[in-house]
Amino acid sequence: MSVASFAAVQILRALPRTRVSRAVGRLCDAALPPRLSRAIVQLYVRAYGVDLDECEPCQGAYRSFDQFFTRELKPGLRTICAHALEIASPADGRLEAAGTIDLEGTLLVKEQPYRVADLVGDQTDAARYQGGQFAVVYLSPRDYHRVHAPVTGQITRVRSMPGDLFPVNAIGERHVPSLFSKNRRVAIVIDTKALGHVTVVMVGAIIVGRITVNVIPGPDVPLGDHPITPARAVQKGEEIGVFHLGSTAIVFIEPGAAAPFARAVGPVRLGQSLAGDS
Repeated sequence: MSVASFAAVQILRALPRTRVSRAVGRLCDAALPPRLSRAIVQLYVRAYGVDLDECEPCQGAYRSFDQFFTRELKPGLRTICAHALEIASPADGRLEAAGTIDLEGTLLVKEQPYRVADLVGDQTDAARYQGGQFAVVYLSPRDYHRVHAPVTGQITRVRSMPGDLFPVNAIGERHVPSLFSKNRRVAIVIDTKALGHVTVVMVGAIIVGRITVNVIPGPDVPLGDHPITPARAVQKGEEIGVFHLGSTAIVFIEPGAAAPFARAVGPVRLGQSLAGDS
């Protein structure tokens, strides 16, 4: 480990990460004067290379930084893979890892092992994914931060799990053991006719104080296990959740249910098939 990396890790461990995230979250939600809003957005766009041409136009200045960060794409801008047995990327970002879950319910991301049960929040549910597949999509600061259904089905349950707020970046992944399962998580369970259970786990990170989902009203998902009754129908590519400052989405698929996740690690767009380069 380099001296700089070692120092960064020690600072991250010492920081009151939850309090920092809540404070930044309040600032992001605060109303901004139009001139200040435009200045902040312009600085952010230049710093991270955000393509505002892809976004729904904003009438006037953004009311808050959160409104800018959670901006919507123009309708029809992303093509959703059509084949029923192909799983769509749930978000714009970078495919960090994809592959097989072993028969013990463990997967590897950046050489770190994770237990599916720790990520989805339920041992019985996790058993369905033993021998199945997973894909990890990281949303960088420049990306669109809404998460969409990778399949067509019905949302039957949402689990909201407490956790820390370590950064989900190269330093965090390398130096925080079991990073994803330590951080705040929201698991969205989608039941399908052809593919069985599919779960999308939204993983929070430092200064990501809030995650919202479309089936539960409110500014954040309350902690706990939330059965959705009646189940909410959802189409592949339909929005299911939002990061208020971004992080990572992980998709879990049962064994033998879908085309193998063969897409190369690298940039990925919402709706592209995880089975290949389409």
